Amino acid sequence: MTSDMSDTSQPDPAPPSEHTGTEPTDSSSHRGTGTLRHLHWKKFFIDLVIVVLGVFIGMQASNWNQQRATNEQSAIFTARLKADLRDADWTYQFLIAYNREVLASANRTVDALDGKAPLSDEALLVNAYRATQYRHWYKHIATYTELISTGTIGLIHDPVLRDTALRLYNVPTMDNLVTEGMQSRYREAFRMSLPNDVQRTLARRCGDRYIVAGNYAGIHGNLDYPCTTGLSAQDIADSANALRSNPNLVPYLRLRIADLETRLVDLTSNNRDILKNLRAIAAEKP
Repeated sequence: MTSDMSDTSQPDPAPPSEHTGTEPTDSSSHRGTGTLRHLHWKKFFIDLVIVVLGVFIGMQASNWNQQRATNEQSAIFTARLKADLRDADWTYQFLIAYNREVLASANRTVDALDGKAPLSDEALLVNAYRATQYRHWYKHIATYTELISTGTIGLIHDPVLRDTALRLYNVPTMDNLVTEGMQSRYREAFRMSLPNDVQRTLARRCGDRYIVAGNYAGIHGNLDYPCTTGLSAQDIADSANALRSNPNLVPYLRLRIADLETRLVDLTSNNRDILKNLRAIAAEKP
């Protein structure tokens, strides 16, 4: 006889759910995070490159603009300095010629007073007067002064041009030439020896001729030219005697001659590089 046995079997476990692919696994999550991180850094580097390039291009543009402005300024100052030195060349040439004529008159006067080469009374007066003369040096220094005062002398890229200006405007030769002429003791002695009306007549009829700056053709003969004083015979005789009787005139005149010769050597020999460079600059077409 069979006995009923209670059903002790357990229900079947539920089948595992199928993976539908809609939920990320751990590995795919890591891959996604890595991809995002990669894209983030890539964008960062692109932005960085853009910024660096922008800064670089901006700096280059600024440098190019600054260089262009500097080049333009350099060209302007170079042209101005050349123009000043062309004017200075004429002045330099004029002062050489003029002071040679003063020296020639001084030599004729001292030779006449020493008895080596007698002159007529009127010729003595004319040459003695001309030996007192001097001319100022007009420096044409505005451009150079501006360059030095602003510390921009480096804008002059041509070393010959720059060095010529530095030498010309700093050597004391020209200033000494003018100072010695103004303060000449011979000039003082002559002025004190003759009546003022005689001196005025000599200046008017036998003094410096007017000359336009830059006129190279008129440089010579500005002082040494034929003239008559128009003075009366008595005034001529009295004035010549006054010169001959002044014991200080010849010693002072000898000193004046020595000073003139020294300065002319300075102008033409000791500073011949200035003279040569000025001649070359003046020969250039503006």
